[in-house]
Amino acid sequence: MKIIGVTACPSGVAHTYMAAEAIRKACKERNIEVKVETQGSIGCDNYLTEDDVKSADGIILTKDIDIQEAERFKGKPVIKAFAGDVIKKAPQIVEKLVQYLEQNK
Repeated sequence: MKIIGVTACPSGVAHTYMAAEAIRKACKERNIEVKVETQGSIGCDNYLTEDDVKSADGIILTKDIDIQEAERFKGKPVIKAFAGDVIKKAPQIVEKLVQYLEQNK
């Protein structure tokens, strides 16, 4: 299974990167392949390629602000959450996405 994500917040600083790290940690604890793009104050880091998106089973997006180029995820299962919730509850958010993916194979 592969999960990708994009995190961003209004200031584009701490919460953007903390949310990305929380997703990475929660996925690694479950042995789930993961890649997370950050859209922060210094620009986009770890950009998700077309191949990353095609090979992803599901996607986690923060919804504090609009994600740039969100149309590239059309047709993929997506969970949206506030960056603060992702930081605090990443394992539960990952679990929710995994359960959805398993039920909708």
